[in-house]
Amino acid sequence: MESTSTLFPQQQDDSSVNSDCESGVSGTTILQLNIPDSFLLRIGESDVVHNLLKTRFLRGLGLLGAQTQILAIHRNACSDFVSQARLQSFHVYAEAVSKLRAGNANVRYAWYGTSGENDVNDIVSHGFSHVHGHNLCLSPDDSPLQSVKRCVVGRDGMRHLILCRVILGRTEIVQDDTKQCYPSCEDYDSGVDSFAAPTKYMIWSSRMNTHVWPAYVISFRVPSFKEIEKTEEEHVRPSSPWLPFPTLISVLSKVLPPLDISLISKFYKAKKERKISRHELIQKVRQIAGDKLLISVIKSYRAKKKPASFLQTRTKNAI
Repeated sequence: MESTSTLFPQQQDDSSVNSDCESGVSGTTILQLNIPDSFLLRIGESDVVHNLLKTRFLRGLGLLGAQTQILAIHRNACSDFVSQARLQSFHVYAEAVSKLRAGNANVRYAWYGTSGENDVNDIVSHGFSHVHGHNLCLSPDDSPLQSVKRCVVGRDGMRHLILCRVILGRTEIVQDDTKQCYPSCEDYDSGVDSFAAPTKYMIWSSRMNTHVWPAYVISFRVPSFKEIEKTEEEHVRPSSPWLPFPTLISVLSKVLPPLDISLISKFYKAKKERKISRHELIQKVRQIAGDKLLISVIKSYRAKKKPASFLQTRTKNAI
């Protein structure tokens, strides 16, 4: 997986305010995108950042990416002193978390699915203070699909996704239905649904305005999710027999952490109860276990032998 630290290398210095407020980007103009009182910098299609964002976003959507239309990409303009102060505050907190966590603030990029242009306006102008709930849920930068599904469709089928910079610090495992609104103890800064392959970052309500910075806005259109999911399921269906899920879970339980196995079992139960599709279950298992391990397990199952050497390697890495 491509590291977020190399996605925009010119913006990784948390001591610099100008990195996110720079207005001298080639091919950009000040534009008010039908969002009252919120000015953004539109990034031209020839700009390297536009190409990086577009490529990363579409690649993360899988087969859906080929049918997704990018309408515009904007950068947070930091057009007033309040916005600049808010960004400076983000850098201060990143530095503080870094000192607490042995020099690693664990700053990442993550996606947030908005409820429309007004939501974008509120977030860019005032942060995430209007978002009610125990925590703010975001998707890793290489897995935008869940955030895309959370986007509310606006005029002309347009959706808006915000790419944020997030201070994760030291993470802890939390369940989807958690009522937790702050770290379980002083040893942690944020929550994830899995250590091995997180699909969700959870920032507590008390920190959503200090640990999350809305950096970019992507406006786009996507076709019907039902049609795409049907196409994806047909595309990934194998011609050879599947490994039974109970057997798969049994083998994976010897390698993966108990919390990951609990998540896989939870998704399998949801599939049996027809709450999610087979395709969704497969994607969840792939995200948690990883394709390399799954291929090894399936090959070994078909060969009627255990993946001894590979499992030993994974076990060592898990310890």
